[in-house]
Amino acid sequence: MWKGRFSQDTSSLVQQFGESISYDWRLYPHDIAGSIAHARAQLKAGLLTEEEFSSIEKGLLEIEADIREGRFEFKTSLEDIHMNIESELTKRIGSTGGKLHTARSRNDQVATDTRLYCRTQIDEISTAIHGLQKTLVAKAEQYAASVMPGYTHLQRGQPVTVGHHLLAYVEMLQRDKGRLSDCRRRLNVSPLGSGALAGSTINLDREAIAVELGFDAVTRNSMDAIADRDYIAELLFVISMSGVHLSRLSEDLILWCSSEFGFVALSDAHTTGSSLMPQKKNPDVCELTRGKTGRLVGNLMNLLVAMKGLPLTYNRDLQEDKPPLFDSVDTILLVLAVNSEMIAAMKMREDRCLAAASDPMLLATDLADALVKSGIPFRTAHELVGKAVAESVKSGLPLDSLDLTAIDSAYTDTMKSVFSLETALAARTNPGAPSVANVKREIESWKACL
Repeated sequence: MWKGRFSQDTSSLVQQFGESISYDWRLYPHDIAGSIAHARAQLKAGLLTEEEFSSIEKGLLEIEADIREGRFEFKTSLEDIHMNIESELTKRIGSTGGKLHTARSRNDQVATDTRLYCRTQIDEISTAIHGLQKTLVAKAEQYAASVMPGYTHLQRGQPVTVGHHLLAYVEMLQRDKGRLSDCRRRLNVSPLGSGALAGSTINLDREAIAVELGFDAVTRNSMDAIADRDYIAELLFVISMSGVHLSRLSEDLILWCSSEFGFVALSDAHTTGSSLMPQKKNPDVCELTRGKTGRLVGNLMNLLVAMKGLPLTYNRDLQEDKPPLFDSVDTILLVLAVNSEMIAAMKMREDRCLAAASDPMLLATDLADALVKSGIPFRTAHELVGKAVAESVKSGLPLDSLDLTAIDSAYTDTMKSVFSLETALAARTNPGAPSVANVKREIESWKACL
């Protein structure tokens, strides 16, 4: 493509080093869509005849079908998806194919292709997140009233329900969908027509091209349009954040699967065994989710480090934007799908959850609240309950079995009524709190929303 300037063929090692067709081939539907829109603008500008445009469009659609059906032979010597398609088009329709690149560069071409790719993948990821949310809501509904301990510092804190716990992840995933939507809106501007960095003296109708490709607008600065990879970095951040949320869910499930907790039973279809220990049942999906999240975060760092020192506009370093992008998209879609399937099949062991939540210590704060309601300042109440807890630990008696009035006269016999899980949960009626009634209302709200 640059033979006029060079007198030597490119070294085979340089070809191997510089090719991207081994991974950017997957941009082909977007490259072809962009090329057809570009050719249509050339037609409107009088650069192509109707016959030439029809020949280009027909040839591109045939190439698209051949790639889709596995009949196309990609050539490393042609470097990338853009030149593989253009070269094949010229081979099929003759010199008319050589007119297609008028008024564009591979720089604005790849910027267009990757925006179209990201837009499509955002829609797929959003759909997959939506599906996982529905799975979590269904599971939360199944266990809406099942009591379990809530934890801070991985120590038992206060009672909640399984439904309330699972809905926390639905909230996280909803934020992920919102970030994806924001990212989609920001990236949905067309850079096509920006050329290599300064547009072209042949002015095509950029707005018409943008409309045909489903963009909301055109970019306003040709240099920024070529250099910009913010939209990929933003998408990789959202994917990483979603991965972190799923990794945290995985960590909960890994703990809950252990004999020490015993709160959940994952299906045999979503666990593995040991090659040595016959009794083992391992939560590999959860562990792999946790591990793959490191890849997602690493891919984001990969791109940011590649971008951080680049002057305007295009630099070949930007070729390295696609491997982390493709890998993160593939990874998060698989992670979302397998987790949705696993969670749909898992069963909570309600008896173990209830037994763990039945420790009276989980209601120590409720006892402090009872003292506050009798007129005791909270800090004083906190100290008094702390003394009761210390006595419980020292004596080995459960907190609800102590003679509280012997610890301090501020206690009354009626305060022992706080040691009821049903009463404790029912009292938590503020928005966002885990009363069963609140949880059920939230479930109905999410079902309507989803």
